[in-house]
Amino acid sequence: MPPAPRKRLCRAVLVLAGAGYLAFLLLFELPSLPFSSPSSSSSLPTHRSRRRELEASASTSLFSPARPSNPAFPSTASPAPSPPPLPIFSSLLVLPRSNATATPFDGTAAHAFSAAKPHLAHLRTVAASASAASPPPSSPTCPASISLDADKLPSDVVRTVELPCGLAVGSHVTVVARPRAARPEYDPKIAERKDGKTPLMVSQFMVELVGTKVVDGEAPPRILHFNPRIRGDYSGKPVIEMNSCYRMQWGRSQRCEGYASRPAEETVDAQLKCEKWIRDDDNKSEESKMKWWVKRLIGRSKDVHISWPYPFGEGKLFVLTLTAGLEGYHVNVDGRHVTSFPYRTGYTLEDATGLSLNGDIDVESVFASTLPSSHPSFSPERYLEMSEQWRAPPLPTEPVELFIGILSAANHFAERMAVRKSWMMYTRKSSNIVARFFVALNGKKEINAELKKESEFFRDIVIVPFMDSYDLVVLKTIAIAEYGVRVIPAKYVMKCDDDTFVRIDSVLEQVKKVRSDMSVYVGSMNYYHRPLRSGKWAVTYEEWPEAVYPNYANGPGYVISSDIARYIVSEFDNQTLRLFKMEDVSMGMWVEKFNITRRPVEYRHDVRFYQAGCFDGYFTAHYQSPQHMICLWRKLHSGSTRCCNVR
Repeated sequence: MPPAPRKRLCRAVLVLAGAGYLAFLLLFELPSLPFSSPSSSSSLPTHRSRRRELEASASTSLFSPARPSNPAFPSTASPAPSPPPLPIFSSLLVLPRSNATATPFDGTAAHAFSAAKPHLAHLRTVAASASAASPPPSSPTCPASISLDADKLPSDVVRTVELPCGLAVGSHVTVVARPRAARPEYDPKIAERKDGKTPLMVSQFMVELVGTKVVDGEAPPRILHFNPRIRGDYSGKPVIEMNSCYRMQWGRSQRCEGYASRPAEETVDAQLKCEKWIRDDDNKSEESKMKWWVKRLIGRSKDVHISWPYPFGEGKLFVLTLTAGLEGYHVNVDGRHVTSFPYRTGYTLEDATGLSLNGDIDVESVFASTLPSSHPSFSPERYLEMSEQWRAPPLPTEPVELFIGILSAANHFAERMAVRKSWMMYTRKSSNIVARFFVALNGKKEINAELKKESEFFRDIVIVPFMDSYDLVVLKTIAIAEYGVRVIPAKYVMKCDDDTFVRIDSVLEQVKKVRSDMSVYVGSMNYYHRPLRSGKWAVTYEEWPEAVYPNYANGPGYVISSDIARYIVSEFDNQTLRLFKMEDVSMGMWVEKFNITRRPVEYRHDVRFYQAGCFDGYFTAHYQSPQHMICLWRKLHSGSTRCCNVR
């Protein structure tokens, strides 16, 4: 073809293509553009999902509104290509009720919300000056050694010596003390073991390595519990018991009763767990000692084992040295090895920030040496790993199958980090499961500031605007239900604690055994429990006048269906929800009322939602330290559902 006709053909093709594109714009794109006038804008739909409202408010304020005015459904807003960061403050608000319906709980809650206002104002100030560089937190002084005489020791019944930076491998703690003479014991739990009317005579003391207190109102974790009982216990013979305790849950005790551990058993740094000492029923002990001297005199090269008396005696001065080895702790008394205790999963040497001396003992001096030179990891900057891999993904735009609300305290930086690095990783692999921490404010402003920084980075924390208190934990549970209804609608809502390890796949498997159109309440159920009227967990008749509690699931882990969650939120909004300080009992009470007034609920009881720690084959394991969390996750990855309680 000649050049001229070819050029004309190209021009014609280009003209036709342009005309086609113009026609496409006129027919399809132009009608969808918003040409409506301002006066007609009021007729447009205004319903948006609760999550969209919160996202919009986050762009102008750090704090979400007190209550949503628009219904959660339907959502007509199209997803933005890059949504603004979610707000970190819950919209939970307890409105004042009339005197006729008010309860003692209302006054406690009102005080907690009021006390939180200056802390919230401080966080606003922190947010306004976030660009200003803040000085790094000061590290505690880490002495290489500590020496205290009797006159410098605390005069309390329980004497605690601070070890600011914990221990390290090779650290030594030496205690010079004298056990007191036996005293009569009138405690029925102990004295009832002895027949007759004569009081039981007791002489015992405790040397303990303790950690930083985890929860207010509870004893700090006992990383090592060393308890010589000179007059014996139920065995009737002198004994030394060693153990560990976390969140008031004791592990398996190691008892040394005068018999040597077999070398074939597990040793600790090649040392026996228990050495032999002379018992009252050992008739050959003196003969063994004589043989040892005879063999030594005649030059026999083979070593002959010799037994010694029980290492402690009433009124007898002793020197006890506790050494941190590679595999565990070693206890020497008066220069000879007595017992060794292996390190337990969940406890690290730097966690031992105190030495506690308690019981029937007069302490002469304490000396600690070879202590670490760096501060322990109970500070946020040491616990938190500001890595993108632990950051929560954006919320899904569609409803999910399971929302998990995790109750936590403001200063539980290590616990939250351990959850992120363990079972919470499951939620990052599935867009159908979402988990968030629910945290109230702390009395220390610096902790709240660190909490806010943590929340803004990881985007998995919801701060409820009141001062934290055990009696107000139930309000966090309501906030979880509200989040699972209005922020990220979920088919099922689960509540757990930050020291609970959750096997999400197993939990979902149990929930799915119930027909999808039924209301469900899943957990380890308590039936016909009665309230305690005295002690730490006492409940007054004014708080709970009934003789028994409703059937309820243990608090460390349970699941409810979405209709129950919506009912709880609705009753709370209408100020008709009965509030009680024990959150697990409260949930049972609300579910019972829903079961009576709305529709039947299927209660599913399974002991594998374990309350008192961990047992093999668990669905949820409670009272797990941060190190336990990581250990359980590693085991789960290898296909094992065994616990990490002891070595």
